[in-house]
Amino acid sequence: MAGGSQRSGGVQVAWLACLALAGGLNAQSPIAGAGPGGAVRILGTDLAVLEVQDVRKDLPCAVTPIKPELGFDLRFHAGYEVSVPLKELAGAENLLTMIFRVTPESQKEVSYYFVQRVKVPSLEADARGDAYLHGFFDLGEGRYHIDWLMRDRTERVCSFYWDAEAWLSPRDRQISMVLGPAAVEPAETETFKEEPPVARTPGEALNVKVLVNFAPQNEHASTLLPQETRALVSILRGIAREPRFTRFSVVAFNLQEQRILYRQDNADRINFPALGEAVESLKLGTVDLKRLAQKNADTEFLTALIQREMSDGTPPDGLIFAGPKALLEENVPVESLKETGEVEYPVFYMNYNPEPQARPWRDAIGRAVRFFRGYEFTISRPRDLWSAVTEVVGRILNFKSGRRAASNGKE
Repeated sequence: MAGGSQRSGGVQVAWLACLALAGGLNAQSPIAGAGPGGAVRILGTDLAVLEVQDVRKDLPCAVTPIKPELGFDLRFHAGYEVSVPLKELAGAENLLTMIFRVTPESQKEVSYYFVQRVKVPSLEADARGDAYLHGFFDLGEGRYHIDWLMRDRTERVCSFYWDAEAWLSPRDRQISMVLGPAAVEPAETETFKEEPPVARTPGEALNVKVLVNFAPQNEHASTLLPQETRALVSILRGIAREPRFTRFSVVAFNLQEQRILYRQDNADRINFPALGEAVESLKLGTVDLKRLAQKNADTEFLTALIQREMSDGTPPDGLIFAGPKALLEENVPVESLKETGEVEYPVFYMNYNPEPQARPWRDAIGRAVRFFRGYEFTISRPRDLWSAVTEVVGRILNFKSGRRAASNGKE
């Protein structure tokens, strides 16, 4: 079925990869019964391959382990990459089944089994190049052993085995991980899934407002990359998980479209599924002709947003801007910022900037926050987010305490 134009290596590889992704390439499913105390339902031949621990190449492939890396979601992400020569998959339609077992070293009696399946279309015998596949899983801290195999419909097998270590650095020891030690879970695929309930800290309840700019790092990009979306959502989740925050107002916007995507006022939790539906409506790269003809329309939008959100309704205990650098041709005029009047709460900016050395200068939002004597945090690594949320809570509490002391002094 592959046409003549698809026989060149580069085109063939890209075509197969796209087809595999459409079939759920990255999705791992736990095998029934896998995990603590379960009776695993797995073919005896597959189990034998995993147990023998011999590297097999009946089905030629090259496997490269992906070392565990701490994500902004405070999970360690590990996995693998595998390449298969297309000539080995030539012929009628095929099915590649990948089965892997993850065993914590501290709990060797417990193993977690996962399966991935990729449909392969019929390929001509002279197909050139390689097919590249990959998979991921999430870990808590610890050492792990991974047994991995892949087989096709003719029962040819490729197998590989490796060890992985996931540890917080000494500087990150205070971070509260989402997964406990020796925990193993499928990679999270739902960016905007509902956040589990949080046990709030008894005592003073804090109400925060978050203005988040869902925009790409490159202001001229036509798409918001998945990793950029995940990072911005992780910032929101870091705020939502703080036990001392009990009420949330969220305004999601996009400077490029000059549009408010989503609003939630004074709720006891952030509605991530609803936020996700709104973010999906982004159409970056499509510019309204009216806005195109309007000079500095993005600055005017940001100015109006700041004026409205900082003076509308009951003041929060703290206001947090979040997002990538907003590098506009014109900054928000100081005269416009003065019109908001006296701010009765601290203002913060969590600037997501994975490469701060490449973009060290202050942006339009940062300059506005500085005008209000606010605090800016550069979020490049997971610990930056954890530290920022911790400092935001401390500064809000100190601000409220200072105002109470001043009020009592006047009495």
